[in-house]
Amino acid sequence: MNGESTPRIAASGNPASGATLKSSRDLESMREAGRIVAFAVRKAFEALEQGIATRELDDIARRAIELEGAKPGFLGLYGFPATACISINEEIVHGIPGDRVVQMGDLVTLDCGAIVDGYNSDYAVTQVAGSSSSEKNYLIDITLESLEMGIKAARPGNRVGDISNAIESHVLPKSYELVREYVGHGIGKDLHEPPQIPNFGPVGHGLELRAGMVLAIEPMVNAGGWKTRMLDDGWTVVTEDGALSCHFEHTVAITEDGPIVLTVE
Repeated sequence: MNGESTPRIAASGNPASGATLKSSRDLESMREAGRIVAFAVRKAFEALEQGIATRELDDIARRAIELEGAKPGFLGLYGFPATACISINEEIVHGIPGDRVVQMGDLVTLDCGAIVDGYNSDYAVTQVAGSSSSEKNYLIDITLESLEMGIKAARPGNRVGDISNAIESHVLPKSYELVREYVGHGIGKDLHEPPQIPNFGPVGHGLELRAGMVLAIEPMVNAGGWKTRMLDDGWTVVTEDGALSCHFEHTVAITEDGPIVLTVE
């Protein structure tokens, strides 16, 4: 789940450093939370087929998280009514699961979190229901590659802007755009902690990265323009021009040995 350029609720953390540093024990809890949320999203996507309602996908994710002994991270957070944000086609983020039925060819994003020992994980994947067009496959590939570029830049001594620029430098030359109003973020005992991680910006700017920080890095790539609008439900964010959007996210620990992705089984 994204932060916003101006969050509804102020992020927590150490205002002096702009981020909290996690101990090895903290990271073990976050690694377990990451494993569980990756498992839950995989189980939900295994059920992805024509005719399934987004509410059913959400139920699968919730059951998987709870059966593994974790707590859904999004359910009730800021009033969000579900376990996963499920966004389809032109929906970018924060889609509320409900009666909407998945159609073949839909671009479906599941964004989900889990909590273990009070520590959060945050993870998002986009897939196509059924067979996919080359256009959708390419959008998915570019978004996932940009996430990988951002993760590689998440090293001690680099700055937040190095992550942002790595993502932007991969996406914009492909004639795609990056969402500006919603950003990645630090993560720990709170889902949204400092610093904010934009998906665009110059190299060498922003907070210096230190070992022990954990970041949710999450490019949101639009096939059209970057502008967004929110639907009347007060949650679902869509592309202003109706173009397709794709979203990937990993929770990443910064260590002296380089970045470690925590949201993997």
